[in-house]
Amino acid sequence: MKESKGVSRMWQLYKMGGVTPALASMLGAQNAQQMAFMRSVNRDLRKQSLLDTPFDDLETVVFDLETTGFYPYNGDEIISFGAVLLKGGEPVEGKTFYSLVNPKRKVPLHITELTGITSAMGEDAPELADVLHDFMDFCGKRLLIAHGSGHDKQFLNAALWRTYKCNLTHRVLDTMMVAKWLQPGRESYGLDELLAEERIPITRRHHALEDCFMQSRLWRTYLGRIRSRNIHTLGDLYAYLSQH
Repeated sequence: MKESKGVSRMWQLYKMGGVTPALASMLGAQNAQQMAFMRSVNRDLRKQSLLDTPFDDLETVVFDLETTGFYPYNGDEIISFGAVLLKGGEPVEGKTFYSLVNPKRKVPLHITELTGITSAMGEDAPELADVLHDFMDFCGKRLLIAHGSGHDKQFLNAALWRTYKCNLTHRVLDTMMVAKWLQPGRESYGLDELLAEERIPITRRHHALEDCFMQSRLWRTYLGRIRSRNIHTLGDLYAYLSQH
């Protein structure tokens, strides 16, 4: 389908750099500011390397999304964001993020049964663009950590492109990948099984923030084992993983 002249011109202005007055007038002041923020974060991330920061000093964000299904390019949507800030693997007091999202569609019954999020709750929730902006602001330029991160990255990229015409440029470390390295040969690397293995209490699974708390504890456990192998930076870890 051919783009309208207005949309085409807006996209050309966006690609040229900066949020011009013309672009701001097309988008509205708030959306233009949000787009400028997203571009600024992505630009700074391209310049920054976290690889040499010692794990003891490294700030990370463990995050999780709940969604209506598995296919963001076939109508499924994000319904909640959760995130926890860590430094050196330890939680930073008071630094958490949680929000429902209005998916602009009905939440399937089986998803409601899984997450506790109903269609009515979604209808009363903030818009995706606003929550996404606040979530990315919370994440800043930090390393992101997720379990089975492919699902979350796919939805984040779809949401970022649809709302701000940009992609996720953060480094994302997958604790499932780390588990496969630390515990090769397991039958399952699902979060429930790994939590049970490490005797981490399982509470309110499929609640985005509660899942982050549990994943944070799992990461702290793994981080202790990583350090015991004389691996002290993200660069060290990536180099080691590439050889094993």
